[in-house]
Amino acid sequence: MNKFLLFAGGLVALMVLIVNLGPMILLGLSVWLLYLVFKQFVKSDSTAGKIGWVVVGLIVASMALSNIYALIGFAAGYVLYLIAKKWKKSPDYDGSFSGGGDDPFTNFERQWADLSR
Repeated sequence: MNKFLLFAGGLVALMVLIVNLGPMILLGLSVWLLYLVFKQFVKSDSTAGKIGWVVVGLIVASMALSNIYALIGFAAGYVLYLIAKKWKKSPDYDGSFSGGGDDPFTNFERQWADLSR
């Protein structure tokens, strides 16, 4: 049951991540453009140039703010990472039962495991 819940949670997180992939790319692009605009603003010597870069920076900043809900996608990616980490940590089912008995399938699995070693 634990693996099923991890799988279902991972599936939901993956869908949220895929849905928000476009806004995440646009948010990254707008933050990169905002960095470039800031570098050009610092390099500019004239007042008109600085005003122009501020206007361009405000336009790019509004583009970044319109994609701020892409943070949900980043959160879904983090949740997906945590689920994958938890999945690897949980013990796997090895096919053996704790109870003894004369079940031929259990005996076959045990003998097959002995032969495989």
